[in-house]
Amino acid sequence: MKTLLIVLLAVAGTLSLPLFPGAEESPLWERSGKFEGDIILNSQQRNSIARNGLTSAYSSYRWSGRTIPYKFASSVSASVQATIRNALEEYNTKTCVKVREATSADRDYVLVTSDNSGCWSYVGRQGGQQQLNLQHSLTGTCLSTGTIVHEFLHAAGFYHQQSAADRDDFVTIVWSNIQSGYEGNFEKYTTATVTDFGVQYDYSSVMHYSAVSFSKNGQATIVPKDPNATIGQRVGFSEGDILKLNRMYGCE
Repeated sequence: MKTLLIVLLAVAGTLSLPLFPGAEESPLWERSGKFEGDIILNSQQRNSIARNGLTSAYSSYRWSGRTIPYKFASSVSASVQATIRNALEEYNTKTCVKVREATSADRDYVLVTSDNSGCWSYVGRQGGQQQLNLQHSLTGTCLSTGTIVHEFLHAAGFYHQQSAADRDDFVTIVWSNIQSGYEGNFEKYTTATVTDFGVQYDYSSVMHYSAVSFSKNGQATIVPKDPNATIGQRVGFSEGDILKLNRMYGCE
């Protein structure tokens, strides 16, 4: 009985703290079944994708007042809330975009949940309540600081770095290593609908896929052309992420 109690306490401890802090929880977000793994598109964005374009350049998806309000679903535990709040201070201390808990005056806000499968978000402000999920369970977690920052960058209006129009100048996509049916996650998009805000392609972006994302054999699906570059970090903002976000919201 004593041994069982120790095991149960150990399991409970894993549910109160992020697993593998700073690491990319690739298998978890890849299993979400969303666009590019962790994105939910509205109908306008889906139509734009069908025309081979994305919409991150559209100002209608920006949050007013450079502020992203959020609420926690009632099912989100106090310890998970604390971890998320701590990660979101990255925005408040490093960027001009403020992320704060919503008040009754906020009509548009992010509803943070943790009991659905995967790590995922809508892209940009949708109007009204929009969901952002950060799973935390025995089967996996989305609670590394970088993953929380990543999903809220989607909510701010960002797509993935490797979707950039100029990505072929910086990385090679190894199509033969990609899981069948997931090739569309590696498409690139035109400068007419996606802007980099004058920020160079950023290997260290928290929005970049890892080298083995959606791999069918454990081999690289994305190879940086710079042999010294590493991709897929989920520690937190890169300098490029901060600059791009500030320029997106007109304060750089």
